[in-house]
Amino acid sequence: MSMEKNDALFLLVKSLSKSEKRQFKLYAGRLGGNSEKNFMALFSILDKMEHFDEKVILQKTNIKKQQISNSKAHLYKQILVSLRLNPFHQNNKTHIREQLDFAIILYNKGLHKQSLKVLDKAKNMALSNEEHNLAYEIVELEKTVESQYITRSLTTRADDLVLQSEELSTRTVMLSKLSNLSLQLYSMLLKKGYVRNDTDYEKVKSYFENYLPNYNYRELGIKEKLFLYKAYLWYSFITQDFVSCYKYSQKWVDLFYDYPFMKKNNPVFYLKGINYLLESLYLIQHLTNFSKTLHFLEEEIEEHNFLLNDNTESLSFLYLYSNKLNLYFLQGEFEAGVAFLPELLEKLELYSDKIDAHHIMIFYYKIASMYFGTGRYELCILYLNKIIKNKSLKMRDDLLCFTRILNLVAHYEAGLDQNLDVLIKSTYKFLIKMNELHEVQRKFISFLKNLSNIYPHELKNAFKQLHKELEVYENHPYEKRLFMYLDVLSWLESNIENKPVASIVKRKALTKYK
Repeated sequence: MSMEKNDALFLLVKSLSKSEKRQFKLYAGRLGGNSEKNFMALFSILDKMEHFDEKVILQKTNIKKQQISNSKAHLYKQILVSLRLNPFHQNNKTHIREQLDFAIILYNKGLHKQSLKVLDKAKNMALSNEEHNLAYEIVELEKTVESQYITRSLTTRADDLVLQSEELSTRTVMLSKLSNLSLQLYSMLLKKGYVRNDTDYEKVKSYFENYLPNYNYRELGIKEKLFLYKAYLWYSFITQDFVSCYKYSQKWVDLFYDYPFMKKNNPVFYLKGINYLLESLYLIQHLTNFSKTLHFLEEEIEEHNFLLNDNTESLSFLYLYSNKLNLYFLQGEFEAGVAFLPELLEKLELYSDKIDAHHIMIFYYKIASMYFGTGRYELCILYLNKIIKNKSLKMRDDLLCFTRILNLVAHYEAGLDQNLDVLIKSTYKFLIKMNELHEVQRKFISFLKNLSNIYPHELKNAFKQLHKELEVYENHPYEKRLFMYLDVLSWLESNIENKPVASIVKRKALTKYK
């Protein structure tokens, strides 16, 4: 029976480059033995497969059915060992850990002096790269070795190690507290989205203030500062303080300019920082800085100005293409955005195994919005249905709500109003169940509910009345963000003026950014 495409071993083999495959074959060739012949046969079969199929493996190798699980586990481990030996996958952290492993081997052989020499080298490397967790682990091992290396004077050495251990322990605790707070806030953002009222705001504020540790900024290391900025960034996103989002995402990115070695050591954090800077600029509608920052990101990717591997390559695609779509939205260039979609979809298929479902669905929502902006409502509905029908979806609640509402509007505009009442009821129930209804959503759903009771000659006035009611929320602290993900006002204006949505958005962009 054919198995699912995302079998872990199959995906690992398919992720290997030509040079990595060549290195693995050379590495495996040194091992020898019958079991190695079996796992090399398994490797060759997997390499040629388009989809993982256990039947084919059993037919074309000497591996028995009861052996296949162990054979796969053995091959998986050996591939990882081979990759670990590849210089391309080594960085300062792996070099430090390698030195630590060497020191442990020397210590176990009773070669204490040599062990201490290697540990000192590893510790200096860890400290210079702000790897305080590793430095603390090294100092603890140094204390163990020193306690047995009795021919050396411990008079000042012991005091130095104790002092260093205490200092690193304090740093490690601070880093842990800040990273924990950052992670919890990020989780809160993904699960619940943004604050909707003063009660939500006070809860988040209280949580943040209670768990933010006391710190002296001047005493913070690079990583502590990074997680401090991240914590403030997530807090600002949740509370919809988008100007502060811009402030802290810029501080995050600036950290990598102040300490250039961080780009190589932490390329993922670097890319994420630029992405959140772009998201902040999008939310505050700063087109000039957004365009400059997007151009800068594209140059960084093209010129390989940070460590490029499979992970950072997929993230580069995710952030670059997502923000290219956002640029089309800011400019109101929907036709150009639609022309860009084939390239995006081709890349999305290429990286689909390395991007989580949440981000793929966000792409679908943006694609649907782009089609809506050009009046291609059937295609808009097609991509919205990909989100709605995904029952296992783990996506922010607020985006699920926008998907349902945009789906309603697209059905209305497409003239597919024969089942509109049923669709309105199901959407309303969905929003009530999720406890996600904002005032803007309530008024909008109520308007759609009453559409069938409005005579054609009364429609324009009805649109004008709803526009008047909703525009007061455009700068509301808890409602304003809704207009970024679902531009209801521009849609209403297009119906009032009898012009395409794209022309309304473009006109606003020209007025705002001239």
